[in-house]
Amino acid sequence: MAKWQEDVLGEGYEQQVLELGDDPDGQGEIVATLVRRTWTGKKAPERAVIYVHGFSDYFFQKELADFFVERGFAFYALDLRKCGRSKREGQTPHYVSDLALYDAELSQALAIVRHETSDASVLLSGHSTGGLVLPLWVDRLNAQPGGSVGAGISGLVLNSPWFDLQGKPQVRTVGTQVVRALARVRPFERMKLPFTDAYGSSLFSGANGVWDYDVAIKPLEGYPVTYGWLNAVRRGHARLHRGLDVGVPSLVLRSDKSYFTRKWSERVDRADVVLDVKQIARWAGCLGGPVESVPIPDGRHDLFLSLDEPRKLAYETVDSWLTRHHLA
Repeated sequence: MAKWQEDVLGEGYEQQVLELGDDPDGQGEIVATLVRRTWTGKKAPERAVIYVHGFSDYFFQKELADFFVERGFAFYALDLRKCGRSKREGQTPHYVSDLALYDAELSQALAIVRHETSDASVLLSGHSTGGLVLPLWVDRLNAQPGGSVGAGISGLVLNSPWFDLQGKPQVRTVGTQVVRALARVRPFERMKLPFTDAYGSSLFSGANGVWDYDVAIKPLEGYPVTYGWLNAVRRGHARLHRGLDVGVPSLVLRSDKSYFTRKWSERVDRADVVLDVKQIARWAGCLGGPVESVPIPDGRHDLFLSLDEPRKLAYETVDSWLTRHHLA
């Protein structure tokens, strides 16, 4: 088994590279990166959490890790293949042709976490695209002998999960068919989308925000979107819309409003400028099992990077949900 080594976040954080072998999408050797916050408690943790990021993102949210550790969780985060810490030279950032391919690193990460915590129950937390990837994986686990609970999963906390394509209805119908056709012949081709750094500049301390992170792996304007990757996401959406059975309780958090714009203004700080929150609300019930869907007034797309008041409310909502479901 690979060894833990110091992470880029510095003291208190370590990383382990998960070797995944040859890329099914033909871009060489691929890896994922599991990050852990060093456990300083006197007793072994009885519960753990694995966090999965979104598109054009990686794990850097120390405050989120602190929140869970203070509640007795061992905290881990996974940078998926070709994302963040895991991207290697010559690879298309975040590219995957099928979201189910992520099962490889998710399963490895779960096995490591369960081993290190003496089979503690594991809460899964996902943001944006990660909030789509995780329930699809857990639904597949729940279809196996023993189900998702038998695999050690205790619940899902989804932070602005990407449950449908934003935009006008024809984008989700005709547009999806166009994407599907082009994905067959030009999967790595970049889509021609308007430039925007509204969201990124609202977060980054070097622009209009307060958060520090590496813009080389989380660029303010985001990474280019490819036809093959978006086709994988749309197939994931279609599977979700047919109805999942994750087998565990789920908490779905979202902002109370969307505001689509290409340039930063103060309105950007108090809305989801990436996804349509109505679509998140519409499809939350497709997860199966007990689902709570909660809007956070004035929340950003990443609710845990929101302004002080909505961020505080987002954490309080998670805290209350964990207590009610006896998960903390």
